[in-house]
Amino acid sequence: MTESPSVKLERIDACRVRIPKDTMPGMRVDGIIYADETLMKSVGHDPCVSQVANVATLPGIVKHSLAMPDIHFGYGFCIGGVAATDPENGGVISPGGVGYDINCGVRLIRSDLAAADLRSRAAKLTDSLFQHIPCGVGEGGQVRLKGRDLDDVLSRGSAAVIERGYGVPDDAEVTEARGSLDGADPDCVSDRARQRGQGQCGTLGSGNHFVEIQVVEEVFDAEAAEALGLKAGQVTVMIHSGSRGLGHQVCDDAIRDLRGVPKAYGIDLPDRQLVCAPVHSKEGQHYLKAMRSAANFAWANRQIMTHLARQAFSDVLDRPWESLGMHLVYDVAHNIAKMETFEIGGVRKSLCVHRKGATRAYPPGHPEVPARYRKVGQPVIIPGDMGRCSYVLVGQPGAMESTFGSTCHGAGRLLSRHAAIRAAKGRSIQKELADRGVYARARSRSGLDEEQPDAYKDVQDVVSVVERAGISKIVCRLRPLGVIKG
Repeated sequence: MTESPSVKLERIDACRVRIPKDTMPGMRVDGIIYADETLMKSVGHDPCVSQVANVATLPGIVKHSLAMPDIHFGYGFCIGGVAATDPENGGVISPGGVGYDINCGVRLIRSDLAAADLRSRAAKLTDSLFQHIPCGVGEGGQVRLKGRDLDDVLSRGSAAVIERGYGVPDDAEVTEARGSLDGADPDCVSDRARQRGQGQCGTLGSGNHFVEIQVVEEVFDAEAAEALGLKAGQVTVMIHSGSRGLGHQVCDDAIRDLRGVPKAYGIDLPDRQLVCAPVHSKEGQHYLKAMRSAANFAWANRQIMTHLARQAFSDVLDRPWESLGMHLVYDVAHNIAKMETFEIGGVRKSLCVHRKGATRAYPPGHPEVPARYRKVGQPVIIPGDMGRCSYVLVGQPGAMESTFGSTCHGAGRLLSRHAAIRAAKGRSIQKELADRGVYARARSRSGLDEEQPDAYKDVQDVVSVVERAGISKIVCRLRPLGVIKG
């Protein structure tokens, strides 16, 4: 097995690798990476492995520092990182464990349309999405939020825009946390963050964000698919975006403001990017309140885009979205920290669970899973890349036992954005996608080049690991038909 420099790796089983806590001074717990031999080869000497060990030094960390099979290098925490800290035992909150794009997440919309119904209209529908949903760096949208309107979104998330006509109440019922985190405080969001976000609610952004028209290509679990309202041959729409410039600024502000805090509390860190504060401290609470506000903004952002996607389909097909059956299946957050309850050593504890590039995956029967899905488990939506496929899974009991109710969040990058752009030189990624049957629209050529399929691991390898590890179960595979990018 390839080892990262200075980090000792021990294979536990076919799907897990351990970093023993005696590997590096200061580690309080073992690190565990969910990856088989194939995926560990793609990690190689990537410093993300050392990041898993670094996170294991955080005060109050419980059980393990975890990484999902889509692991790759990030700021402080690896992307794919999961860590839970106990606030009653000095547990900390670290902005690097949430990331810059707070509550970047994915939602899936089903429809009553079959792929055959689209015939040659997939391109026209994609063009309509591109016209309706603003995308690209800094791009603003039709919704401008200021003063009390912005405060309302930061405080209440999805509900604030649904009440303004951008959706229906049922959308919130099938959104993680019902689209709103309690304890948000708009007063903790800086003026600069508010300025950056006031015109960006209902916009896609750039990078790996997308809206994609898909078809359910294959169903693997008929009972779960039926519960989720999915079947083979059905058209779906997937939306991937987050909190835009507002969330980025909240993270930037926190990293700056917390710079001297670890030393003040006697916390020694192996990497200054892990800057943190005790959850119960004034500084920790300020960040949490601002982070929750940004998370609520992100849910409102995806909710407005859901409304715009429905409009785009209605305009092309000349039918109301309700008659097209365009109902939200579920919305999951990827970059977030939440207070959640788990049993540790036979005692129920409220923990601060960091998920950075990881998805909540609660099992059947959990009270936070919407009643309509409780028999099969929480839906887990895993985007792949533009040229291959995405997956829908459901949470399993093993996630509660091993990963604080968490699983992977996507395919995981193989190439940096700059490397992907270099690899695309002399090629037309748009034409290559068209040859695969995928019609792509982007605000810039680089938006397609940096997100080309070769830049990512094969998502099938990633979801295979989480299924074999017993933390989530594959329900169906979705094939892309059309995609819009920034």
